[in-house]
Amino acid sequence: MASTIAKIVGRPTWQQTMLRIKDPSKSIPFYTDQMGMTIIDTLDFPQWKFKLWFLTTLPTGQKYTLTPGTKEAHDYMWSIEGTALELTYNYGSEEDDSQNYHPGNDGERDGFGHLGFNTDDVYEACDTLEKAGVTFKKKPEEGRMKGIAFAYDPDGYW
Repeated sequence: MASTIAKIVGRPTWQQTMLRIKDPSKSIPFYTDQMGMTIIDTLDFPQWKFKLWFLTTLPTGQKYTLTPGTKEAHDYMWSIEGTALELTYNYGSEEDDSQNYHPGNDGERDGFGHLGFNTDDVYEACDTLEKAGVTFKKKPEEGRMKGIAFAYDPDGYW
């Protein structure tokens, strides 16, 4: 039997990566205030007890004027040319001490690796993040790979 290769109609593009978060009051400010991302949309599913935030980095000078959670924001999110970060929050996880997410870089390193952000000056960016209380897996002057840093987010992803 010959195999058939299915082709996706249109122009497939990488649209998003999803991370599970324990406490949005910590994770949202990390990605917006520290990493410079913008919330472009939200979807709330109270019947299933979870909420999604979609964030992206906007080009310098671009202002986002849509209200997350509206039809206009949904339309924008599903048509952006860039890539979004989806943060998934399960209601009540911030109050459950037994709830922790596996960041993929511990033990067998069998899961997620890292998110990468570009910056004009990695050393200056790390100084700014450190002053804001962000901790690091690796700073740019450490290890064999110079000029690269890995900062921990509130859930232990780096």
